[in-house]
Amino acid sequence: MKYVILVGDGMADYPIEELRKRTPLEVARTPNMDLLAREGMGGRVRTIPSDMEPGSDVANLSIMGVDPQRYYTGRGALEAASMGVQMGENELAFRCNLVTVAEDQMVDYSGGHISSREGRVLIEFLNGKFAGRGVCFHAGVSYRNLMIVPEELLQDGEGEMRCVPPHDITGKPIRPHLPVGKGSRLLRELMQASHLFLTQHQVNRVKIDLGENPANMIWLWGGGKKPAIGTFRSARGLDGAVISAVDLVKGIGKILDLDVIDVPGATGYYDTDYAAKARAALSALEDVDFALVHVEAADEAGHNGDRSEKVRAIENFDAKVVGPILEGLRGMGPFRIMVLPDHATPLSLKTHVSDPVPFCIYGEGIMADGMYAFSEKAAMKGSLMVNEGWRLMDHLLAPVRTP
Repeated sequence: MKYVILVGDGMADYPIEELRKRTPLEVARTPNMDLLAREGMGGRVRTIPSDMEPGSDVANLSIMGVDPQRYYTGRGALEAASMGVQMGENELAFRCNLVTVAEDQMVDYSGGHISSREGRVLIEFLNGKFAGRGVCFHAGVSYRNLMIVPEELLQDGEGEMRCVPPHDITGKPIRPHLPVGKGSRLLRELMQASHLFLTQHQVNRVKIDLGENPANMIWLWGGGKKPAIGTFRSARGLDGAVISAVDLVKGIGKILDLDVIDVPGATGYYDTDYAAKARAALSALEDVDFALVHVEAADEAGHNGDRSEKVRAIENFDAKVVGPILEGLRGMGPFRIMVLPDHATPLSLKTHVSDPVPFCIYGEGIMADGMYAFSEKAAMKGSLMVNEGWRLMDHLLAPVRTP
């Protein structure tokens, strides 16, 4: 049996007045997801426990069948695994966004969606500027980078460290949202000093001349130590593959000892090569029995508050990922396919929320249960409400019942 999970990051939303009180999922043309919902079973799943921050890290751990309340240590450590950055037992990894700030406000969490080449130049520049501070920066993809710091440098202050994701404060003042708690002083010092250094860098002077947002500050968040999670095979008895452009999801795959497949043209943005991801998944399934395909575009549109791009991203996901993979699976023998967002990213909020999201499972041994389409409202007609998201994997892999 082949098992596939298709994750449209951030697809779920709230009803929007301009869309006649419908959500982007209800407005978008999604014949393939609607078919899976009508002929399969589904409902809603809470991928983010009520006492945890609504991040993609927590949500995607849940989707992969890992209890985040037991194993989650922080987003940065997951991304370090993806990037092949070796962490010591007493080190923490922090997500390091290259962002745009102006007049004490967060203008752009992606530094003008900076290219990976430009980002690498700035990260190498900061390693030189901060030599001797005991930290090390690692360039990732676009604005998504990493900083490693020894735990011993984070001993000042009291209370639990709290770092706010930059995409949560777009258009808001940054000072009330700087890191606080134990160990936060070093982070604040590095962030504030980076603004002075990066503002004058030639890369940003060129970006300004071109009318682009400069990547004029780093934003540190998502710190964590290396997690101790077993392999997917040991937990589920399957070998598998992960296809994503996002280091976070790749990192989860690597920690679970799944094949992480890099797809040329997969950008993690609107311009990602959807079709190439579908082809990569079908190719991988010739050798393994499980694959997860993660597409980021709808989430980026949600963070940007871009209604048209979010609808377009959902339609591209349906037409170029869901449809081709469904067709390809039909030639591989018995299969099951599950589709869901990892979380909602409402356009009205431009950030993640922890509301339950719709899901459906279609394939061998699955009977229709009342969903009439794939949307937040239609999911209310499904038979399942999974309150512990990490248990959703049990429904996908449940043995086929015989009469």
